[in-house]
Amino acid sequence: MTLEWWHWITGGIFLVILELAVPSFFVIWFGLGALLVGLLLLVAPGLPLAGQLLLWAMASAAMTVSWFRYFKRFKDKTRIGTAASDVIGEIGLLVHAAAPFSRGKVRFQRPILGAEEWPCAADAEIETGVRVKLVSVEGSFVKVTRA
Repeated sequence: MTLEWWHWITGGIFLVILELAVPSFFVIWFGLGALLVGLLLLVAPGLPLAGQLLLWAMASAAMTVSWFRYFKRFKDKTRIGTAASDVIGEIGLLVHAAAPFSRGKVRFQRPILGAEEWPCAADAEIETGVRVKLVSVEGSFVKVTRA
């Protein structure tokens, strides 16, 4: 049995689409490896099946290792598990107005304690779109003041 270039392309597209259903962010590397083998066979046909399988395995492994070793470390890390005192003073943008007896919502540029948006309370009325500073973390909401 010989695998043609279009077998590899079809299988690669299937694996990349499968990543949407299986959110492990691992299947995609096998799909991209298959696409690479398919493109190589399109340009230079005649590679034996053993060589195709070896190239697919090596390409998939290299892309997986590259992702976890090099690229993932540049990904913005959440700050879940950090102490509340470490996030005091962070600046955010009020996306829903806050008042003394009405909760608003604040969005931070990077995740604070695992979330980018937090329900918030304020001692004075603050309109939507105003930059605010985090004063304290009070259970499931944060307290803010104008920045």
